[in-house]
Amino acid sequence: MLEHLDTGEGTIAYDLTGDGPLVVLAHGMGDSRHSYRFVVPELVAAGYRVANVDIRGCGDSSVGWAGYARADIARDLVAVVRHLGGPAVIVGQSISGGAATIAAATAPDVVAGVVEIAPFTRKQEFDLGGLLRTARVRTGMARLTRVLLTGSLKAWLAYLDLAIPAKPADWQQERSRIAASLGRPERMAVLRAMARTSPEDAGRRLPDVRCPALVVEGGADPDWVDPAAEGEAIVAALPVGLGRVAVIDGAGHYPHAETPAALLALVTPFLGAAFASAGSDLDA
Repeated sequence: MLEHLDTGEGTIAYDLTGDGPLVVLAHGMGDSRHSYRFVVPELVAAGYRVANVDIRGCGDSSVGWAGYARADIARDLVAVVRHLGGPAVIVGQSISGGAATIAAATAPDVVAGVVEIAPFTRKQEFDLGGLLRTARVRTGMARLTRVLLTGSLKAWLAYLDLAIPAKPADWQQERSRIAASLGRPERMAVLRAMARTSPEDAGRRLPDVRCPALVVEGGADPDWVDPAAEGEAIVAALPVGLGRVAVIDGAGHYPHAETPAALLALVTPFLGAAFASAGSDLDA
């Protein structure tokens, strides 16, 4: 059931399904809540109340926001949690992975845990040698650069074809839906605005996180020469013992759409442990 939350800056759209502890799902740039279409039913069946969010400027959420940084997205996600009643585990992919970090750092009273899928959560280091050695990264960077500079829908779709090596069964339909959305100039403008933001704001807040964190990387993600190393660097910046990294071999930048069963096998036990820990903390 589609609902809307007026944050005072704009409206955030989300679907709310199920009963139980709250899980908030947030997608990456240029996408929408539809990217979690395979994950939501399984989480609901596992006993969770799932709020599947269109982040600001995307999907059925409004456009015209003052900013699209991770800190801005985090503020919206915390508003959703407070509106629906937390605590919640926030699951964020790509830009929303960094937003989940900021949400956890700024609202520890309502964020019980974070799952970051293929996240941009820290300042990126340019690896020229790795770039020269790794064709998928060179190709992905070239396509993303074209999107950033020109707003090319063709380049974005070409990037997705690379970033989703294991195509879901409904990929042609989903690709057409994405193309129709980003064919609207105001939606493409949001994608480009997000692409210009830096993950440094999230990286600065990693030491302030106090809840459990799971970082999931796709082994074939074209955004990094070594996705596992990127995940390990994020965990290393968290307080000791809070985070762990898992890599799904063969997955690209969208494991929740490509390999949902493998993702759920990691996320479901994490949710149980995170909510159990939050309950213990409240009891204490």
